[in-house]
Amino acid sequence: MRYRRAKLTGASYFFTVNLANRKSRLLVEHVDMLRESARRVKTAHPFVIDAMVIMPSHLHCLWTLPEDDNDFSTRWGLIKAGFSRHFETAEHISSSRKSKGERGIWQRRFWEHLIRDDHDFERHVDYIHYNPVKHGYVKRPVDWAFSSIHRYIKAQIIDENWACGDDFERMSFGEA
Repeated sequence: MRYRRAKLTGASYFFTVNLANRKSRLLVEHVDMLRESARRVKTAHPFVIDAMVIMPSHLHCLWTLPEDDNDFSTRWGLIKAGFSRHFETAEHISSSRKSKGERGIWQRRFWEHLIRDDHDFERHVDYIHYNPVKHGYVKRPVDWAFSSIHRYIKAQIIDENWACGDDFERMSFGEA
């Protein structure tokens, strides 16, 4: 069965993108390379990064695409390839990947969710910013360096103590 993606032009999408090795710390150890790869792609194929968190082996982000564009797959392919080019080939590459000229740094696919409304947008931004706490890397979202939460605090959209109470820790963001 072929996976079908929702592709609306000018829409906002939440993404989860994973490294192939889920025990890796490659993304935070080389965060500047990842950011540069995203900057280059944004220059050639504009989009807005509304929120983002970079974890050691995965990232979550929320993008808004231009009004006449729905091609997030090309953007992700270019970001992944641009990041991967910085590393010598040392990872295990399956025969399937070799035959397609692919590296083994990233998982092939990514998870996307079409944002439905303002509440859905806010819920996913909260999920992004709370993710380092959820995974046990920090006690407070503001303590994670690789997060757009700092941009939200600077813009006074949220306070630096956002999500620091017990009630917030019990929220599930709709997860099982």
